[in-house]
Amino acid sequence: MAEEKFGVAVDVEIVRGVDEWVAECDNLGASRSEIVETILTAFVQSEANHVERVRELIIRKQKSSFAVNSHTY
Repeated sequence: MAEEKFGVAVDVEIVRGVDEWVAECDNLGASRSEIVETILTAFVQSEANHVERVRELIIRKQKSSFAVNSHTY
């Protein structure tokens, strides 16, 4: 399988959650990258249509970010 690397910026809470999974998979020697790739694989290959949920989360995040960034001081 060909691989492509890309970087992402994620919320600190997401990092903490992934780090917990890394710790729980310590006996497997799984890295953050492996955990995230496995999550994405399961997500993309599942039978469910996740598009609406992804769109909803993006809209919420954008609205939240807009509200924070548009605050006048």
